Amino acid sequence: MERRKELDETLRIEEKPYPALGKLTTRPSRAALGRCGSFSMKRMAPTPTSPSSAQARLESGFASAFAALCLGAVAMGISPIFVRYASADVGPFTSAFWRVFLALPLLYGWMRIEEAKAPAGTPRQSFPKVTIFAGLAFSADLFFWHLSILSTTVANATFFATTAPLFVVLVVWLVLKQKVSGGTFLGLVMCLLGGTALIGQSLQVDPSRIRGDLFGVATAFFFGLYFIFASRARTVAGAARVTFESGVITSAVLVVIALVFEGRLLPQTGQGLAALVAMAFISHAGGQGLLSIALGRLSPVFSSLVIFLEAVAAALFGWLLLGEAITPVQALGGAAILAGIWVARPKAKQEK
Repeated sequence: MERRKELDETLRIEEKPYPALGKLTTRPSRAALGRCGSFSMKRMAPTPTSPSSAQARLESGFASAFAALCLGAVAMGISPIFVRYASADVGPFTSAFWRVFLALPLLYGWMRIEEAKAPAGTPRQSFPKVTIFAGLAFSADLFFWHLSILSTTVANATFFATTAPLFVVLVVWLVLKQKVSGGTFLGLVMCLLGGTALIGQSLQVDPSRIRGDLFGVATAFFFGLYFIFASRARTVAGAARVTFESGVITSAVLVVIALVFEGRLLPQTGQGLAALVAMAFISHAGGQGLLSIALGRLSPVFSSLVIFLEAVAAALFGWLLLGEAITPVQALGGAAILAGIWVARPKAKQEK
């Protein structure tokens, strides 16, 4: 009996809570277990994503990419001004070569920094086929662009070059078999009409210049291909790597073209050198780099429409820096381009 009393006393002591843990060591009631289980289930259940939060994420990603695209278009739009300042020293093909080549050290530094900060596992393929094709397409774009300038009027060359989005839409729709929304088609029409109003009054219909006009169409075609290839390249590499490696390909092609067609590579004056450096840093490293950033988030179709802003920026810079007047018709054309871009913007249901 004495032994039995000691055992019962020991059991009663062990049922009491430890002083350091308080009531946590006591056995919870059935009601407490029910509340605890209910709480755990609520915490563990996945929270559905509301349409408003998805829309917010879409708009946030779109806003940053769209801002990069607009800044890139403005940076590329000022390149004709730099070409004009450098034209006394070097020819157009040589200026195109220096535009790309002088930007390579800056782009390489950007690539190293971007990849050092990138999370582990971020794709960074070196010189994939799509990047090589992007570099070749941009080489052809610059080559035919300058041939067009030499063979027809600047207005004609610029007008036909702005039809690049038409080729992007046709390739994506007919060749790649991807759906293109009605808003995109409407925005394309508005941008083309705006581009016509912006540049069309300076167009000259001259059968002797038909070859130069065709060079302008080729410019648009290859610039459209650049959009598509660069967009595909962004799925396997970062923006900096795509811009740098495509630039390596482009500069290698353009140096051969410059030597064959013009012979002299080095600028002769400080003004010419300064114009080439500015064009490399602003129009290529800045413009093409921002375009590559945007193509990682936006579709090539919509991005090509935004590049219509390049024509608007060129007109504004011509007015501000060269004293070239802007007529009311041109102003309306610029407004139509802005409206077309707004109509074609990605909606909440389509990420790209």
